[in-house]
Amino acid sequence: AAHVMADAVQQLFPEAKVTIGPPVEDGFYYDFDYPNAFSVSDLEKIEAKMREIIVQGAAFECREVTRDEALATFAKRNEPYKIELINGLPEGEKITMYRHGNWEDLCRGPHTVKTADIKAFKLLKVAGAYWRGDSKNKMLQRIYGTAFASQAELDAFLQQREEAEKRDHRKLGKELGLIAFHPYAPGAAFWLPKGAIFYHELSEFMRSLLLSEGGFVEVKAPLLFNQKLWETSGHWQHYADAMFRVVSEEQNFGLKPMNCPGHMLLYSMGLHSYRDLPIRYCEQTPLHRNEASGTLAGLTRVRQFCQDDGHIFVRPDQIEEEVAAALKLVAKIYGIFDLKYEVKLSTRNPEKFIGSIETWESAEKQLAAALERNHIEYRLEPNEAAFYGPKIDFDVTDAIGRKWQCATIQLDYNLPERFDLTYIGEDSKKHRPVVIHRAIFGSFERFIAMLIEHYAGAFPTWLAPIQVQLLPISDDVIDYSQDVKAKLMQSGIRVAVDGRNEKLGLKIREAQLQKVPYMAVIGKKEKEAGGLAIRSRVKGDLGVMNIGDFGKLVLAENEQKR
Repeated sequence: AAHVMADAVQQLFPEAKVTIGPPVEDGFYYDFDYPNAFSVSDLEKIEAKMREIIVQGAAFECREVTRDEALATFAKRNEPYKIELINGLPEGEKITMYRHGNWEDLCRGPHTVKTADIKAFKLLKVAGAYWRGDSKNKMLQRIYGTAFASQAELDAFLQQREEAEKRDHRKLGKELGLIAFHPYAPGAAFWLPKGAIFYHELSEFMRSLLLSEGGFVEVKAPLLFNQKLWETSGHWQHYADAMFRVVSEEQNFGLKPMNCPGHMLLYSMGLHSYRDLPIRYCEQTPLHRNEASGTLAGLTRVRQFCQDDGHIFVRPDQIEEEVAAALKLVAKIYGIFDLKYEVKLSTRNPEKFIGSIETWESAEKQLAAALERNHIEYRLEPNEAAFYGPKIDFDVTDAIGRKWQCATIQLDYNLPERFDLTYIGEDSKKHRPVVIHRAIFGSFERFIAMLIEHYAGAFPTWLAPIQVQLLPISDDVIDYSQDVKAKLMQSGIRVAVDGRNEKLGLKIREAQLQKVPYMAVIGKKEKEAGGLAIRSRVKGDLGVMNIGDFGKLVLAENEQKR
C-alpha cells in the first residue's frame, strides 16, 4: 500500500521526490520532498488515484540489482535521496527493488502478489519530518496511511482511532487543567494546580508502597555529574548524544538521563556485609534526555521526566527472590489501575553491549527462570536489551486496546564491575554484588499520559484532582458551603466550591465536563438539615446525605488503592 501511495503521489505531483516509506505498527508512511504543502483535498485525490492503480491489478515484481544499476535507475529519475541511500549502503550488500506497473523503488520486501490484494486502505494525515530524523536536514512531508485485509477491519481501526483522538492526553490535559507546554521549554511539561495534585498523588502512592511494604530506602542523588562518572558507567561512550552536556571551569558535565550511576556511587561510599544485602534504593528526581525535537509528543516523549526508579543490590543467591518480589509488585499496582499487560524478555544486542557474553547468558537465563517459576507467560525479544544487561518489560493495554511499554526489571552484572562494587562475604573476602534495576510506572509522564487516555479523564476517586464539587444554589448558602468544604478537607478530601452566580444546570454540566467524581448540591433545605444532595459520576443521584456519612463514603473509595 505504501508503494501504491508513492506511485499515486508522483503521478499527481511529478515534482515530488520520494525518500523512505516503511511499514509501521498501525500502517505505513512515505516521506516526500515537495515544495507545496499537501492538503486534505490532495489526500483525497491521492486516495482516488490509488484506487485506480489497485484496480489495474499489476503484479509486484522483485529484482536484485547491482549498486551501479540502482544508481543509474534513480539518477535517470532525478531522485537524489535514493542515490544518497544507495551510496550509504555497505559494500557488497544485496540491493533489491520492487516494481508494479511503471513505478519502482528500493525495498527489501516482501510484498503482496499484486496491487489488487490491497482490499481496504485510508490515508490518515500529513506531518513534517526531517530527512533521516536530523533537524539539520531538510524538512519533508510525511503522509501516513493504513491498510487492512477487509473494510470491516479498517472501519474498526478508524473507530478506535477516533476514540483515541477523543482521549488524547494533550487534549484532555488542557481541558481538565492538568498540563501545559511552552516553546521556551520544549519537551518539558508545566503541571497546572490540578495536574500537580494528580502527579503528587501518584508519587506518594508509589513512595508509600515502596517504603512501607517493599523494603526500600529513599535517596536523592545529584542531577549533574562530571564526565568521568559517565565514562565509568559507559554512558559517555554509548549514550552521550542523548545527554544534555554542560561545560563549567573547563570540565565536562552531563545532566543525568537515568539514576543508576548515581546509585552506584552511593553504594560505593560505604562498606557492606553479606548480611546487609539486599539494599534497595528508590528515587524520584528529574531526568533529562536530549530527544530530537521532531520526536517530542506531549507527555509520551519528553526531554524532562521522572521515573519511579529503584536499584536493588543483591547477592547472586538473592536474585530470584528479588525479581519475584518485583514481579508481584508490578501485578499488584497494575491490578489497582485495572491494567492488563504482556511480558517481554529482551536479550543481548550483539552490536551494543558491555561485559562478557558468558555473563549475559547467565543473566538472561536467571530472568527467564524467575518468570517461569512464577508462572508468568512471556515472549522473547532478541537484541532489545539495554547495553548493560537483559530486561523484562511490560506492555500495558489500555481501555481501547493500545499498548504502552511501562514497567521494566533489568539484571545488571556490568555496572557493579565497572564501579568496582563489593560486599564482604561469609568467608571475609570481597564479593561482587548484582544490581536489579526496576521501575514500575516507568516514567511518570508517560504513565500519566496513559492513565489520562485509559480513563478518558474520568479518574478513580482517590486519584481525581478534585474529588467533590460543591454547588451552592444561592448566595445565602455560600457560607455553609465553605464550612462543608473545610470539614471535608480536614478529613483529607479534595473539595472545590463553585460559588459563581450562575444557574445550577450550568454548574452541573461544567462539573460533569471536568469529570469530578462527586457533586454536592446545596440549597436552603440542605443547609437547614446539615446535609448535602449528592450526585455520583458513576451511580447518579444518591439523594441527601449528612456530611459525616458522605465523607466516609469518599474516604472508603480513597482506600481502594490499597
